[in-house]
Amino acid sequence: MPRPIRASISLGALAHNLSVARARAGSAKIWAVIKANAYGHGLRRAAEAFAGADGYALLDFEEAIRLRLAGIDKPILLLEGFFSAQDLALVCQYQLTPVVHSAAQIEMLARTPLAAPIDAYLKVNSGMNRLGFTLDSVHLAWNALEANPQVRGVTLMTHFADADGASGVEAQLAWFNEMVAPFAGAPRSLANSAALLRFPETRADWVRPGIMLYGCSPFADRSAIELELELEPAMTLRSEVIAVQRLHPGERVGYGFTYEAAGEMTLGVTACGYADGYPRHAPSGTPVLVGGVRTRTVGLVSMDMICVDLSAIPDAGIGAPVTLWGEGLSADEVAASAGTLSYELLCALAPRVPVLEVA
Repeated sequence: MPRPIRASISLGALAHNLSVARARAGSAKIWAVIKANAYGHGLRRAAEAFAGADGYALLDFEEAIRLRLAGIDKPILLLEGFFSAQDLALVCQYQLTPVVHSAAQIEMLARTPLAAPIDAYLKVNSGMNRLGFTLDSVHLAWNALEANPQVRGVTLMTHFADADGASGVEAQLAWFNEMVAPFAGAPRSLANSAALLRFPETRADWVRPGIMLYGCSPFADRSAIELELELEPAMTLRSEVIAVQRLHPGERVGYGFTYEAAGEMTLGVTACGYADGYPRHAPSGTPVLVGGVRTRTVGLVSMDMICVDLSAIPDAGIGAPVTLWGEGLSADEVAASAGTLSYELLCALAPRVPVLEVA
């Protein structure tokens, strides 16, 4: 028999979450963000589940080409654009829309003949200071793209650094609007998941939801359940108890003996560890479900195993089902306990974990 750990991906949940984003987007079109193998959910699987989106946003040429070869003809946005002049032949061949964020890319476009015109997104740095043109360069970039006969249309975009936090988007949005004021009428793409949920003024022409499409929250202090948006977890990571240990007071658990039993305890050793994608830094007390009953992890996470507290679940033994995150236990909550974000948990699902696709 195979090792009992597996991840199930719900196509229905993915499609449902897109409908939640659609309801929030108003008249804006939707780029479904499926970068990083669709946040661990499977590129083609997610693309098919998000068939109702207006286009797909990702990073890698390889992923974009896989979608095209699978017969997907919707627009595809390359969020980091192209990296060399040679890439432009692929942009043209597969009808991709690159994000242009640097003068070097402008120069490549100017000196590389293309077989047909392409659309482009012009990235504006409104304060996050990662990619994009600032006040002293955005006009030159816009003019260069507009003057290039190989560029068919230009959409303005930016990315918010704190749409999920206290400062919000007000300052960045004002700065963006000031910088692009001369380009009135140009289409715009602004909102990620957090902005889409908090700031309707950022909808513009295209929105770019990511994490919410997978049933998780973009807010570190509020889980998807607490948002009351009826988002559904698309990935559920499950395993089973493979051994049971009885501990007496003072006995310890796992590497480093970091946990000491205060009284009589029953532990369930579960087939899941950091080599499966479970966060190694998750502390004792991180929530899990055993047979649908909420309990906690105990001791350090090992490469292949986690210990869970069965003391209050007397009927649980070898073979008892364990839910690490997903249905019944939000990945947001597990991530918060581990001091990280659900993005990391979903993206970290290891290739060795079998994936089951469900309707």
